[in-house]
Amino acid sequence: MRISDFKRTARASLKNYWADGALLTFLVFLISSIPPIALEIYVSGGVSNWIDQETLPLPVYVVELIYNLALIPLSVGLVWFFLSLVRQKEPRITEAFAIYKNGVTVLRMIWASILMGIFIFLWSLLFLIPGIIKALSYSQTYYLLKDHPEWSALQAITESKKRMKGYKWKFFLLNLSFIGWAILAAIPLLIGFLWLVPYMMASLAAFYHHTIANKENEPTVNE
Repeated sequence: MRISDFKRTARASLKNYWADGALLTFLVFLISSIPPIALEIYVSGGVSNWIDQETLPLPVYVVELIYNLALIPLSVGLVWFFLSLVRQKEPRITEAFAIYKNGVTVLRMIWASILMGIFIFLWSLLFLIPGIIKALSYSQTYYLLKDHPEWSALQAITESKKRMKGYKWKFFLLNLSFIGWAILAAIPLLIGFLWLVPYMMASLAAFYHHTIANKENEPTVNE
């Protein structure tokens, strides 16, 4: 399929779900940003002090790190929501939060994110380009863990790397095709991102569903 086909599939999938996608995007934004900011303001002793303060106490950074790790499954739930949408399963917004019902799944998603971060960082030490290439290689990990919950984080990462051979450039161009929209979305006080993010997420889910999901190869366990 061409890049235009993935985007066309995304628009068709979102036909009756634009409002849901925008609302879910807004909720994730609020959950990701408001509590850390509120914590910083509280510790600083008010908004004015927070604005003028250059550094915060170390415990604040520790709490924010823990909070951000706890939010990783929510970002995965967002990815899975749009995958279900592309697959015409009529998902509800609450499904993005349902991932927290399973503690094992939560830990697996956090561990997968940490592993990918480590691998990408190490490859980036060789220069930026290798890091970008590896990020593209590992990009299908969360989707694969949705379809194969029995796999370990490392198995999914490795399988993503295998299945993305020959498709990294197309996936890169698919992401790149949204830059113009991102510039336009930023103009009206960033409100446009409430529609751009669902469009982009659905397009990426369509890429996985039509290109990667059916490449059934036996997963390996070595990086």
